[in-house]
Amino acid sequence: MDIHAALSRRHLLATGAAAAAAVASALAPPARAQAADADGHARKLMGPFTAKEGRVHLKIKDVAESGTNEPVGVSVDSPMTPADYVKAIHVLAEGNPYPVVASWYLTPRSGRAEVNFRMRLAKTQMVRAYAVLSDGSVWMTRQEVKVTIGGCGG
Repeated sequence: MDIHAALSRRHLLATGAAAAAAVASALAPPARAQAADADGHARKLMGPFTAKEGRVHLKIKDVAESGTNEPVGVSVDSPMTPADYVKAIHVLAEGNPYPVVASWYLTPRSGRAEVNFRMRLAKTQMVRAYAVLSDGSVWMTRQEVKVTIGGCGG
């Protein structure tokens, strides 16, 4: 056996293994966020705040059959007047790869502080809804959603 042929095979195998590892890491699913990650993203969105419970209502099923396309509604108790209105609504999902699901920015002319949309849930997790009011206060609610895939708990 020729030494150059053996080196070429070794080089080819090493290069192939490195390429396979690169492809595998590129195709690996992103890491799931944790509650602390969601807290950090919330602070990036709203700055330093202390959220109060109440005024925000989250409408989502307790059990999602697959998590691929779940209907969600968020409403906030607010008169939506120039003196007292909701400036922003933010929804975060703690277990998704990127926890910030969506944000809406409102004015008194929005009429109602209510949004409806669909979202994907990666696994059983806590979903949070925040409302930032014109006076600078932040209100929130949260709900755990159990994601079942094919009827099995997730």
